[in-house]
Amino acid sequence: MEKLKKSVCIQEWGKDILADVLGALLYGAGVYVFAVNANFAPGGITGLAILVNHFFPFLPIGTLTVLINIPVILLCYAYLGKKYLVKSILSMAIIAFVLDVIYPHVPVYTGDPLLAALFAGVISGVGLALIYARGYCTGGSDFIIMAIRKKFPHLSVGSITLIIDGCIILAGGFVFGRVDAVLQGIVMTGASTVMIDKILYGTGSGKRITIITDKGQEVADAIGTQLHRGVSMMKVTGAYSGLEHTLLLVACSNSEGYRAKKLVYSIDEKALIMISPNDEVFGEGFKSPED
Repeated sequence: MEKLKKSVCIQEWGKDILADVLGALLYGAGVYVFAVNANFAPGGITGLAILVNHFFPFLPIGTLTVLINIPVILLCYAYLGKKYLVKSILSMAIIAFVLDVIYPHVPVYTGDPLLAALFAGVISGVGLALIYARGYCTGGSDFIIMAIRKKFPHLSVGSITLIIDGCIILAGGFVFGRVDAVLQGIVMTGASTVMIDKILYGTGSGKRITIITDKGQEVADAIGTQLHRGVSMMKVTGAYSGLEHTLLLVACSNSEGYRAKKLVYSIDEKALIMISPNDEVFGEGFKSPED
């Protein structure tokens, strides 16, 4: 049993290292091959390192990310814990090595700046997703965001990220003296975020539709026969009116969301419909739980 546990542990560490190396290579390609030469800064500590490198080109970007991360790590240690930080420091070290040792010997992209920003975001996003999927992070703004989130749980991760990344991207516009540098930073950060979400949460996203109606059975039958989707149904009571209604819950694909809304309102014009995104949907008619 002990040998089996050790073998599993070694396998997991092997997967972690492999994900780290592949993620770092892709992330480094996005940053060094596409972003640096195009003179713009994405969000995060890497973007800040690119700005500093612009003034002090003798300081490598990878080394700068590590130096900037040192005070961040010290400040955030109490909030994030030893295990999380140790795992993430390994990722930072591999990325720094890739940026400073490998990619300076690789030709950089010198074409269209907008394409550079787009491909920088896509490629770096895939690399970051590989690292995040193993429970690591790349330090920097990730540490700050999680620390702030623990200190102020009422703030959303998205709003904190927007403020931090936005400040760095705007600073890039002043440093490089171009409005386009801000736009390129936004494009890269946006493309990276989309790729991370698609890889981590899957491409099998869909819609969750909540319907409150007085014609529950009729609406449920129509959804079943015309959209071929199952419907969960329950009785609910309005707190203010005291009247009883039927609540329907439906999971469907993105393309079926609009059709479902039109179908419901063709039956009950007074229905209340709430349509929300589902990152992934498992079960009959969707993805297999084993995927």
